[in-house]
Amino acid sequence: MPNRTLRVALTGLAVGVFAAAHADVTVPAYQSGSQWFTDGQSSIQDKSSMAREDVTAKNVILFVGDGMGISTLTAARILEGQLAGDEGEENYLSFESFPYSALIKTYNTNQQTPDSAGTMTAMMSGVKNKAGMINISSDGVRGDCSSTAGNELNTFLDLMEDAGRSTGVVSTARITHATPAATYARVPERNWESDDSLPEEARQNGCKDIADQLASYDVGDGIDVVLGGGRRHFLPEADGGKRQDGRDLIQLWQERYQDSEQTALYVESGSELATADLASTDKLMGLFTSSHMSYDADRKANAKDEPSVADMTEAAIDVLSRNQDGYFLMVESGRIDHAHHAGNAYNALHDTLAFADAVQAAVDKVDLDETLILVTADHSHVFTIAGYPTKGNPILGKVITNDGSGAPEAGPTEAADSMPYTTLGYTNGLGYADLGAETNADARYASAPDAGRKDLDAVDTEAPGYHQETLIPLGSETHAGEDISLHATGAGAYMVQGNVEQNALFHLMTAATSVTPAE
Repeated sequence: MPNRTLRVALTGLAVGVFAAAHADVTVPAYQSGSQWFTDGQSSIQDKSSMAREDVTAKNVILFVGDGMGISTLTAARILEGQLAGDEGEENYLSFESFPYSALIKTYNTNQQTPDSAGTMTAMMSGVKNKAGMINISSDGVRGDCSSTAGNELNTFLDLMEDAGRSTGVVSTARITHATPAATYARVPERNWESDDSLPEEARQNGCKDIADQLASYDVGDGIDVVLGGGRRHFLPEADGGKRQDGRDLIQLWQERYQDSEQTALYVESGSELATADLASTDKLMGLFTSSHMSYDADRKANAKDEPSVADMTEAAIDVLSRNQDGYFLMVESGRIDHAHHAGNAYNALHDTLAFADAVQAAVDKVDLDETLILVTADHSHVFTIAGYPTKGNPILGKVITNDGSGAPEAGPTEAADSMPYTTLGYTNGLGYADLGAETNADARYASAPDAGRKDLDAVDTEAPGYHQETLIPLGSETHAGEDISLHATGAGAYMVQGNVEQNALFHLMTAATSVTPAE
């Protein structure tokens, strides 16, 4: 083949590529002037000019969108754009503009499709383990307390506390739920959130429930910020809780600091958090609900006195940043996962948007020259974006395709069964429900799974209470096994690249901070 050279003029920048011999091809003005062309060119130029400086991070903020797979990100970014009055597809969530990203492999050592206990253990300890076990290696047996001795795993939060840095845990789920618990607890069964769930074998062999481990955590000077739901696991039955031992762990936590030089503050509402004197608070605990916190849309619609995940993030940073040596903060948006399990895309996406707001709040508040911000998920869900909807079609709506000329059809497209269908759907789960304006995706809308096709002609699929159709009937929609994304900005962010095992996240954080475990 003869040597062929093509010279292409790209707004004054000559680039050598291969083409027909002696050909001079100039990109026409209508091509080089296209916004797609100029935006793409600017993006690549920005990437090529980024500095990769080896800067030690004083602070690390790890954001975990529980169940926030790639399809969730795509649908949420479109929804955010459409809520702003745009078509949506060109939009980016706050963290999707971070300069570095990677793909993360999520499997557990005993499951192709993982659970949150195993995935968060990998991120926090550097070691993959079995599903359902929190910071216990795979040599342990799930639900067997006697198997834990010698198999306990230490966490990045432990390392930061031991190094004299402050630590915080924030979640919209119960603070004893699998993802937040994996920052501080060691337990062979994720469901041992309070002592009412401990089997006799665990009691006899000295295993402590997760809430007890949090309240008595004693590495360094203890966890500095705890904000989330799950108050019931800290209170005795007599006070509306679940504890069988009669202890009030909230009171014990407060008493722990009464005779110390540190000021401890406990709050139970969003208004209490908003008016708290955080400038003089050393230890902050907020348990805002008995179980999980509300979905963000439900919180807003019903004016519930709960802080948003952004509010909690900002409060945590205010307290933690008082430590001049630095801090580690984990922020979980746990209810993305719960809405997906219920087959309710509306709440899953709106909680993703609230999560993106929290990330932006952190970016606006910290110095990225000394702070590493990581945004990821623990796993994905069997959540799909399908059909051939026209560009700008409501992401929560029914599919409207284009005609032969490329223009939108007049109405919803019909499937082979002569009924319309939605862009978003689930492979499995409880399936279709139409609860109208109801925002509670946990509502028991069916006594059994309701899979199969429904006539959606008169159904508002964009309403908060609409639950998407499903193919396979199950009592709850399941996680999925594909890779999830990791996004990074700030000190040490350049290490986030490629396709890596989930446990590498721990080693990335230790490398960025130079905080490593003693041999």
